[in-house]
Amino acid sequence: MAIKLLAVLVVFALAKGLPDLSRMRDFSRLRVWLELLAQMGGKLQTALAILVPVTLCLLLQWGLHGWLFGLLSFAFAVCVLWYSWGPRDLSEDIDAVVKAPDSDRRLAAAQWLRPDGVEEPLAFEAPALVDATFQSALKRWFGVLFWFLLLGPAGALLYRLVQLLAWSSPFTSQQGEGLALARRLSLILDWAPSHLMALALAVASDFDAVFHTWKAYHDRMGKGYFSLDLGFLSAIARASVDADVIAGDGYAEDINDPLVELDDARHLLVRVLIVWLAVAGLLVLGGIGG
Repeated sequence: MAIKLLAVLVVFALAKGLPDLSRMRDFSRLRVWLELLAQMGGKLQTALAILVPVTLCLLLQWGLHGWLFGLLSFAFAVCVLWYSWGPRDLSEDIDAVVKAPDSDRRLAAAQWLRPDGVEEPLAFEAPALVDATFQSALKRWFGVLFWFLLLGPAGALLYRLVQLLAWSSPFTSQQGEGLALARRLSLILDWAPSHLMALALAVASDFDAVFHTWKAYHDRMGKGYFSLDLGFLSAIARASVDADVIAGDGYAEDINDPLVELDDARHLLVRVLIVWLAVAGLLVLGGIGG
């Protein structure tokens, strides 16, 4: 776990200090891989498209363990995590909206906040911006981070491949029946990190607002707490940001101002990230997680 946590910090530093590196994340070879598997058809094509690269990554992960005092394993972990991160930089996308010089360019920049799979234009309204930002944070940060901390590089790669196959338009069009499999796997992989985001958000923001919104959402939907309906994340995101803005947060109290809410959403997500890293650090100190 200590090596994984150090790799996470290095990737954070790279994302912050060298944001242009994100342009090197090229998944175009995945289209070639899907074409090679096209003759398999159906769910087998999608399953093999995920399992083969993840298995190879897992074998490398095990094979490099302990070599050169763990340096090779650490370097491999950093490379895979960095490659699986994003792909776009969420902080830069938020900055592009906040710093846009006019409303037209602000609206255009806001479209990059949409998570993969959302084709409808994003309205420049506070609830829509907060919802899109939290959904993108789950896909770009917290999902890959959770599976990396749990399974190492193979977990990060697994998460990214599933998300790309499930929601990214260049790859969804190359699948038939396997698309349903990819999308169900995506929801399964998102279930735990989305709930942990909610828990960390309750700690980092207004606990009552988060808890009551989470409970009210499940009561209203009537699907139970263990269903794959993850819409609660959008509901608690809006509730926690509204509560944070109403509390003042030192500068504003207008929950109808899209820029105020978007900026506060970023601050809350950073707090959630800090909570996650703090818990991971405590696990390291306690000798838990390997």
